[in-house]
Amino acid sequence: MESAPETTYDLHIGGREVPGTRGERRPVTDPATNRPIARTAVGTRDDARAAMESAERAFRESNWAADDGARRGRALGKLAGLVEASAERLARLETLNMGKPLRESRGDVAYIVRTLEYFAGLADKVEGETIPVPGPRLDYTLREPLGVTVHIAPWNYPLLLAVRSVAPALAAGNSVVLKPASLTPLSAIAFARLATEAGLPDGVVNVVTGAGAEVGEALVNDPRCASVTLTGSGEVGRRIAELAAHRSIPATLELGGKGPVIVFADADLDRAAKAVGYGIFGNAGQMCWAASRLIVHESLRSPLLERLRGIAEALKLGPGVEDGVEMGPLVSKEHAARVLEYIDVATADGGSVVTGGTKVTDGRLAEGNFVRPTILAEVPPNSRAVREEIFGPVLSVSSFAETEEALAAANDTPYGLLAAVWTRDLGTAHTVARRIESGMVVVNEAPMTFPQTPFGGFKGSGVGFEQGARALEPFTRRKNVLVNLGAPKRKG
Repeated sequence: MESAPETTYDLHIGGREVPGTRGERRPVTDPATNRPIARTAVGTRDDARAAMESAERAFRESNWAADDGARRGRALGKLAGLVEASAERLARLETLNMGKPLRESRGDVAYIVRTLEYFAGLADKVEGETIPVPGPRLDYTLREPLGVTVHIAPWNYPLLLAVRSVAPALAAGNSVVLKPASLTPLSAIAFARLATEAGLPDGVVNVVTGAGAEVGEALVNDPRCASVTLTGSGEVGRRIAELAAHRSIPATLELGGKGPVIVFADADLDRAAKAVGYGIFGNAGQMCWAASRLIVHESLRSPLLERLRGIAEALKLGPGVEDGVEMGPLVSKEHAARVLEYIDVATADGGSVVTGGTKVTDGRLAEGNFVRPTILAEVPPNSRAVREEIFGPVLSVSSFAETEEALAAANDTPYGLLAAVWTRDLGTAHTVARRIESGMVVVNEAPMTFPQTPFGGFKGSGVGFEQGARALEPFTRRKNVLVNLGAPKRKG
């Protein structure tokens, strides 16, 4: 089995690799084998404080914030180039650490490059405005960087979802402290090294690994923290929101979803089946915007279900670094057990397993965290398996007869991140998209996003949006300046 290219990873503070203050290290495992592939420093509150001090010093003393935005843009462009040049190494590191197929990790790194390039282009476009006011006065606004911003990243897209917020924060002139998930810290540290190589001033990008309850909370509670961005669970999001509110700092929270896919009677069945399969089995279903609830017109239920069953049973499972693998393991033993528990809940509530529903327990994959692609039918709508985020390769299927019935089912969820609509009718597409309670809707498309399109949700899916030109705004503060120009001088 392939091993990580390096075995020891320290914290990245002030442009240097430093061990944790307690000297502890924890193993990082390959979820395909549950064998250690590296050891990382375990950060502490003291390390969090050191990172914040470094970031604040860089913000005050380097020219990063005060410099012309075009120079920041060039630095971010250079960083994008270094990431692109290191794409294969980063992708393999991501796959070994998280488990997803290598082709998916390569796609993630390509997206990271595009994100850095996009925000590099916006770095010199952080503009204020002039506002007409009465009298001989000039009124204008300035947009200034906040200072030190904290970014808490998840384990399912370890580097992509970190860079999604780090890039606009840097483009706006902030310095950042990134805390990756404890399960998947390796690519974040590699990224910080590339940032130093790209010429970003020491301390502008810092990475502290460690437990969220200790390091994450210490970062948000630090008086130098000017904002926090988190992608994670609802429970962790509520805790971060509480800490941020106590300090009166802004928080951007992306907290997951339970995505409905409505397939109308006139849908392109083959395309819809492929998109639904990708939307729930991609990354082994470990996606906040996973297409986890299929709501299909009763006339298409049987043929669509058969297509999806065929897709699920044909998927090649295996270690993500191996050629031809289409679905990798879940990220940890504990998470695999949690996903299997939801399947048990569904069947206990009266649902049936169309396919899958079990862990691979024989052959060479038995030592890893492989759960077979699963399709559930007839699960009651009030079941926890339908209402809660499973975060695994588990699709629940229900049917409808009328549009109102489909909309009611789609909106009957505490989440509202991404929804999909499949229909050839333009009126139906736009009408249903308007009425779905979701921050993002795709029509005749698998879950899809771009650096220039907003990403965020409604209800329990979080607060605020990332990506797009306006993604710089949460990392700036607006200052209004009013100047009295004085009465005009009288002639003579």
